[in-house]
Amino acid sequence: MKKIEAFERAIAEQAGNLKDYGINGTMFWAYRHSIEAGNELIDFSDVIWDYDIEDIAKTLRENGISEFTISSTFSSLIDTLAAFEEHGFKMAGLTQVRARYTDWQTGEHKLIPAIKMVG
Repeated sequence: MKKIEAFERAIAEQAGNLKDYGINGTMFWAYRHSIEAGNELIDFSDVIWDYDIEDIAKTLRENGISEFTISSTFSSLIDTLAAFEEHGFKMAGLTQVRARYTDWQTGEHKLIPAIKMVG
């Protein structure tokens, strides 16, 4: 997965407040969880708040990231997809990603469905 230098610096410096680093929390945690799960793309497995979408799209573009996934099944997902489209990211079908959690039977990250977004 492509590294985001500002996020890596915040991790290395054990940032107490992500806003002090100019980092959107929703984007940051999706990045961290995606690395931990071993995904090739950033996967949003938690709720994406409407007010975060513009910052997320901007951060992705500034870092040359044109693809990500959404595996969260939160109730306002359709509205979120529409908002991402307004910011230039469109659905490009379904894919699979590794979940944040490990399957207790296999000890591996479970493969779960996700929407692939491209922009």
